[in-house]
Amino acid sequence: MSTLTLVILFGAGGTGLAAPPPPPNPSDSEIQAGKADANAKAGEVGRLTNQLAQAEQKLTQLQDDVELKQEQANKALVDLQTAQDDAAQAENDAKAARTEADAAAAAIDQARADLKTFAAASFQQGSTVGSLSAYLSADSPKNMLARAQLLDAVGGDRLNALDRLQQAQTEKSNKDAAARKAAEIAQQKQDAARRAKNSADAAQTTAERAQDGQAAQNSQLEKNKSDVEQQLYAAQAKVSGLQGQRQRYQDWLAQKQREDEERARQAALAAATAGGGGRPSGGPAPSGPAGSSIEAVIARALSTLGLPYAWGGGNTSGATRGIRDGGVADRYGDYNKIGFDCSGLMIYAFAGVRSLPHYSGYQYSSGRQVPLSQMRRGDLLFWGGPGGIHHVALYLGGGQMVEAPQSGLRVRVAPVRYGGIMPYATRLVG
Repeated sequence: MSTLTLVILFGAGGTGLAAPPPPPNPSDSEIQAGKADANAKAGEVGRLTNQLAQAEQKLTQLQDDVELKQEQANKALVDLQTAQDDAAQAENDAKAARTEADAAAAAIDQARADLKTFAAASFQQGSTVGSLSAYLSADSPKNMLARAQLLDAVGGDRLNALDRLQQAQTEKSNKDAAARKAAEIAQQKQDAARRAKNSADAAQTTAERAQDGQAAQNSQLEKNKSDVEQQLYAAQAKVSGLQGQRQRYQDWLAQKQREDEERARQAALAAATAGGGGRPSGGPAPSGPAGSSIEAVIARALSTLGLPYAWGGGNTSGATRGIRDGGVADRYGDYNKIGFDCSGLMIYAFAGVRSLPHYSGYQYSSGRQVPLSQMRRGDLLFWGGPGGIHHVALYLGGGQMVEAPQSGLRVRVAPVRYGGIMPYATRLVG
């Protein structure tokens, strides 16, 4: 009866606990061969990990370059629109100046014809026009002399008027020439801006192709690394058995718990600072005038959380449809999305406070620049390098920022990234 009870207990325990089968008992040579194979696989994983880390760093640099080229394309588009407006205004000014010059020339032609008629009639009558009738109808020598002087004055006044018209024609001709020259210069600037736009588009396309090529290489490295890792895990399992796998799982679980705790701490910190740089959450923060305080700016920016990134999207009224870039943004369909890009989000956030251009490079110099060590809630943060600025975000305090990151993502709150950040923040309020 005891023996039967033990058999039942052990049988039930084995089934209920699903105990792993005992590991095999390999020979020493098999264990050494397994260890050598595991070491070789570990070395291969390490080599591929280093290659992948370098490739990911290069991909990050290429992504920054693509963002820079996109912002330069934004700048070129803004400059082209400005040049086109200037050229149109200059052409209108030139047309107006030509119209004035033509009118002055016509007036001179008419005055010259009148003068010729006056001179011909005077020659035929031997004096100024009407002088004979003036002499015959005069009732005294004094009256006749006065009429002759009056007729002479009329003739002289016509000559003076002709001189004044000729002077006016000269001035208007000079204005016409200056206006034509201004129109030529404006046209040259427009052509230069159009060439710059084409160059920026070509540079953006080249950068995006390089990014695509590096992304494909990264994917292949990821696959190779994953394959070798699987082989490594199999080799390690062969050497260490299920207990080793359990240890690795426990190590992973501990790491995951630490990461979860860190995320919870960051979320608590973000919740604490969302009301104004670490202010206790005892009640709502006092707000400044609508549309002018930094809290209103931040509220506008945070109201866009979750909206799609759309290259070229965003204005003072809110999200707009993106535009084509011929590359990455097009592949993500940004031109069919209603959303923001990084500089468009800042335009909307600061609407009513400051008018900003749709280019992060111009936004960098739109306000007072302060060292990063002095940055505070509401400042603009920028990323870039020798080639220029390629990204902008709004600092929320507590190491957090709100940004429209890149195509394929959405407006989000994220920790401040210090890699590639510019040494100064830009302060538009306060």
